[in-house]
Amino acid sequence: MTTVKGVEPRGTQHCETSALGVLLRHQGLDLSEPMLFGLGSGLSFIYWDSKNMDFPFLGGRVKPFELTRNLAAGLGLELAVQQTGSARKAWENVATAIDAGLPVGLQLDSYHLDYFTSKVHFGGHVVALYGYDEHDAYLVDTDQQGGAVSTSLSSLARARAARGPMTARHRSFTLTAAEKVPDPRSRIVPAVTACADAFLNPPIANLGHRGIEKAGKLVRTWLQRTDDPRRDLPQAALLMEKAGTGGALFRNLYRDFLAECAEWLDSGRLRTGHALYSEAAGLWTDVAALITNAGESGDEQCLARAGTVLHDIARIEREAMEELSRLRGEAPAG
Repeated sequence: MTTVKGVEPRGTQHCETSALGVLLRHQGLDLSEPMLFGLGSGLSFIYWDSKNMDFPFLGGRVKPFELTRNLAAGLGLELAVQQTGSARKAWENVATAIDAGLPVGLQLDSYHLDYFTSKVHFGGHVVALYGYDEHDAYLVDTDQQGGAVSTSLSSLARARAARGPMTARHRSFTLTAAEKVPDPRSRIVPAVTACADAFLNPPIANLGHRGIEKAGKLVRTWLQRTDDPRRDLPQAALLMEKAGTGGALFRNLYRDFLAECAEWLDSGRLRTGHALYSEAAGLWTDVAALITNAGESGDEQCLARAGTVLHDIARIEREAMEELSRLRGEAPAG
């Protein structure tokens, strides 16, 4: 068995920040999960639906791997990314890093992993690989998925080779810190304002605050959108709350990021943004509960109320991001 020494799971909630935490701690950079998410300008929103989809997808974050690229750029980290169409070459890429004592990030389809009990295809899942033997790979995933887990090498190969939405065939990556990493406090303002600008000025109506408004209109039609509302609506609500695809999870992370920033940077704008995102996160939980109830009861009034709450959320998040976008020019304390 070959393993990287000193790797530990941290009870994290989101897959990409879980993996990034493992890779960065190995480089001597220990940041909280909310700080990783916020410095990577990870918050967003998308309402995604198309004819070939079984049910609409609500996304609460930037697209997979964008957070990693943002974080690496902001902290001056060397991000080495490898992709290949060859399963053999893909395994050589990661085994070489592990053998050299480096944990590796992998993007894959979680459907194929042995330890995943929820069999839903998601090609944007990210894990940290820290070891292997002749049968199994040893990974760090979110706390919900078990933290330190293992899966067979054959299942890992299938997960990495998967095709479909959000997949990146056999993508693996490592992070290396420079001798002098920028003080994370100096990266707060650029990370927050970049995130706010993207949220406030989406190129299409499915994104940002406009996407939440759109979700508020279309969620009212969801009972007509499915042949099996008792399955599809509660599952959508579960994904919102626990996977963060459009619900409270990422709002909670961003709320906690802003609270941590406010300890470093004396800013009324940060405190206002934190208060508004605290309010928004609670309302997302209310939306998820209403969608679950609609699926279980068939009551359209639940979806009408969910739509009303989503309109409130769109306003609250827009106001929060307008305030946060005005952070430019504020210097970090100490």
